[in-house]
Amino acid sequence: MGVRPLIRRSRAVFRGMSAGETKSDSVEQSLVHGGKSQGDPGSRNDFSLSHESSGSREQMPTKATQRGVQDVEAVTLAWSKRALVALFINIWFLYFVNAFQLSVSSSLNPYVTSSFSAHSLSAVPTALGDAFAAATYLPMAKLMDVWGRAEGFLFMVICLTIGLILMAACNSFEAYCAANVFYYVGLYGMEYAVDVVTADASTLRNRAFAYAFTSSPYIITAFAGPKVADEFYYHVSWRWGFGAWAIATPIAALPLYAMLKYNLYKAQREGYRVQRPSGRTVLESIRHWSVEFDLFGVFIFTAGLVLFQLPFDIANYAPEGWASDYIIAMLVVGFSMLFFFGIWEKWLAPAPLFEWRLLTNRTIIGAVLLDATYQLSNYCWSYYFTSWLQVNNDLTITTANYINNIFDVVSGVVLLFIGWAIRKIGKYKWTLYISIPLYILTQGLMIYFREPNMSVGYQVMCQVFLAIGGSIFILVEQVAILAAVDHQHVATALALLNVVGTIGNSAGLTISTSIWQNTYPKALKRYLPDSAMDNLDSIYDDLVTQLRYPVGSVVRTAIQEAYAYAELRLLAVGCGIMVLAIPWCVLIKDIDLKRKVQVKGTVF
Repeated sequence: MGVRPLIRRSRAVFRGMSAGETKSDSVEQSLVHGGKSQGDPGSRNDFSLSHESSGSREQMPTKATQRGVQDVEAVTLAWSKRALVALFINIWFLYFVNAFQLSVSSSLNPYVTSSFSAHSLSAVPTALGDAFAAATYLPMAKLMDVWGRAEGFLFMVICLTIGLILMAACNSFEAYCAANVFYYVGLYGMEYAVDVVTADASTLRNRAFAYAFTSSPYIITAFAGPKVADEFYYHVSWRWGFGAWAIATPIAALPLYAMLKYNLYKAQREGYRVQRPSGRTVLESIRHWSVEFDLFGVFIFTAGLVLFQLPFDIANYAPEGWASDYIIAMLVVGFSMLFFFGIWEKWLAPAPLFEWRLLTNRTIIGAVLLDATYQLSNYCWSYYFTSWLQVNNDLTITTANYINNIFDVVSGVVLLFIGWAIRKIGKYKWTLYISIPLYILTQGLMIYFREPNMSVGYQVMCQVFLAIGGSIFILVEQVAILAAVDHQHVATALALLNVVGTIGNSAGLTISTSIWQNTYPKALKRYLPDSAMDNLDSIYDDLVTQLRYPVGSVVRTAIQEAYAYAELRLLAVGCGIMVLAIPWCVLIKDIDLKRKVQVKGTVF
């Protein structure tokens, strides 16, 4: 996760399957077509709607799983192929709205922070949002497993809508930071919930393509978002750039909630839903759900992670920096709570929030470390990239964000191909042998092309190659970690991946802000002429002030030199961190996706 970059792709040919097929016919059977199964050499190799079932014993949800998992299995057993197609179409439109509003909000962010004279801290609101979002993934996984997929999704939609309303109404930098907390908790949480539902409704073999398809709206919004942001800023108000999406987002999201709830009702009516014990008193129900949801574990994990992460985002505000008493106290208390959380979950929790045995799986470890490394490396330099393009190459908001959004366009096309190739081959690790060297090489080239007034074409070229490498990372991480678990742990595995990745986001933004604040102002003092020194603070804190100086003037050239000085250090740190991706790649196992059945019912 935009924002942290999430994979966000073609029409599939859908076919049916007879209900009587068994596992012996094929590990992953598709509907019989022309008398041949998908596994037959002569069958067509297009994408299909599968009925992941192996006889009568699999015609009911797995009893050993938790309520939310049983319910979603009941849904996939009860719904029709048309309902499944409608689900993916609805997810596509939901991603379209999310991608659109994310593109607009990220384009407006430097101007919002500049309006509060805090452009140099433009990474802080997102870093704070990432810190709180990281703390919600595991509780969200537990909520979706225990309560239900639809309920978890709806809760995140409410958080996102509140965040957008607060962003539209904020009147200070502090209020804008608080709004970003709600916004990113809701945005990341909602996309996480949709990713879980997509995994519930697709086979392992087709999952890479399913993620690529549902994420394809980013191809469109990469161009439309910056243009709309430009119109809002110059002709309406940046506040309506957030307020409009506070109206559109719930409208786009509620059909998915209604679809899941309706098909759950249908599953119960048809006898697929496992009956729950009734007759509990209010106190018994509170006690039961407190244990099932592991409320104590949720509290110490959420509080501990937020307390531990926040100092990295706010230390620069503290009177004595990292030596301030409350900064040290937050680090100590946060770390202690996370340490106790590990003890509680491992030995004391009756219904653990997290399965610690997952951390003994080398594929899971490799996937989460690769994600953390990629996110940390990317966010070390990317947050000031659009400002650099506008200052160095004199680009508009629209054009600068077109270049910044090249990732979304290129990744959409690349991932359709990669998803299809993984589906055909059944393996995924081979893609990392291409993407890791390409990504490291391209970051090195960006260091070389950072010079003032260098052709913007070089930046475009680098963004294309970074998009190819980075999008493959994100897709393969998700496929690998889901292939390493059973259906019960799908939500937990994705939550773990997102927690570690979001921590990487937050840490990268913190590193980026720290480097910027310790390099850019010093460089300005070195390069600015004496005549501009009176405006030093305004130039440092306000992007609009920086752009007022004409290209070619002494002051504008000095500002460009200062940007280049800071960008060099940001990119060098990011490139160095990315080398760690090589050993993490070695840890990941190349699981055969054709041989593992994970979900049941009518799925893609």
